[in-house]
Amino acid sequence: MIKKNGGGMGIIFLKEKVKSLPATPGVYLMKDSTGTIIYVGKAKNLNRRVQSYFQHSKAHPQKIIKLVSNIRDFEFILTDTEFEAFMLECKLIREIKPLFNKMMKSPQSYSYIVINRDKVFRTIDITNTKLEQDGRLYFGPFPSKTRVEQAIIGIKETFKILCSSNKITNSPCLNHSLGLCIGMCRGNSVIQEYNKIVDNIIGLLSGKDMAILEEMKLRMALASESFDFEAAATYRDRIEAINFLIKKEKVIEFTEKQQNVAVLEFLGEETCKLFLIKRNKILFSKKFDIDQTSVEHLSMLILTKFNNDSPQPFKELDREEIDEAQIIYNFIKSSHCHYITIPKKWILQQNQANVEKALNKLISNKIKVKTT
Repeated sequence: MIKKNGGGMGIIFLKEKVKSLPATPGVYLMKDSTGTIIYVGKAKNLNRRVQSYFQHSKAHPQKIIKLVSNIRDFEFILTDTEFEAFMLECKLIREIKPLFNKMMKSPQSYSYIVINRDKVFRTIDITNTKLEQDGRLYFGPFPSKTRVEQAIIGIKETFKILCSSNKITNSPCLNHSLGLCIGMCRGNSVIQEYNKIVDNIIGLLSGKDMAILEEMKLRMALASESFDFEAAATYRDRIEAINFLIKKEKVIEFTEKQQNVAVLEFLGEETCKLFLIKRNKILFSKKFDIDQTSVEHLSMLILTKFNNDSPQPFKELDREEIDEAQIIYNFIKSSHCHYITIPKKWILQQNQANVEKALNKLISNKIKVKTT
């Protein structure tokens, strides 16, 4: 549902229009005097969110003040859930490319961590471009280059592998004299120690070995106990940056598995919404009255929709998909929804009994949470 109004409206008239907005989830589209959409936003409560643009203007950042000064009208699209508002906002921004969305987004490009294991002296670098089949190991894409740099430099400083040389020489690098390099630039047995640290970094980024993170947590605790709060704060920031990388890798891994995910989000006592999700796309969504819709009907619907979805070859998550993948991952892992993954063999065999059993478990778990 889209509500429209004519252009050329003054700020007072806009404030009056905002008052009629519903206090429900949705997306709003700000327009300038020519009717061009200059900004797209999402809200859990449209009335409160859009109204905030026209209140306490002096407290707003300059970018928001400039945006508001250019708004002459707006439209809105209602959604049943906040999750759908997030997904719709993402889709519209990609399609429309509004001026102020581009201005307000961080100018930093997506980044990858790239590790070259083929050399005697392994390298860990940050790049904006992923080259296919070049023999190097890539992690990402990550939407914040600053966080990536903070995490990698933090690990290198902590474990003294911040070498200022990228090759083996007869003399140690400058950072070795500063206590930031264990001396792998000199070769010998130190290279083996260095390579073991690199293996631990690979394990960390792969989500298989948390030894580096645990060591940094221990050092932070020891620094705090020694009242070295500056060092403790440094470790805290490094740990937060590392957790950011780990979470993004989990998002990528979850999305690339291309699981068939059925989600039930309960909208009220007797209403829920079914989402069928694969990779970073919503294949189907519909609102149901729980009392009037049988589990048998839902299970048949789930099997039919997933069976009709053509299987796709494996494809790595690219920069265009990362925002949607993050929204879906956060939604599925939140407390607002209950989900099940439907194995391929259930779909191929049209195993309705197993799907019904899984759905009944989801609904019963919701009831248990409600009554406790």
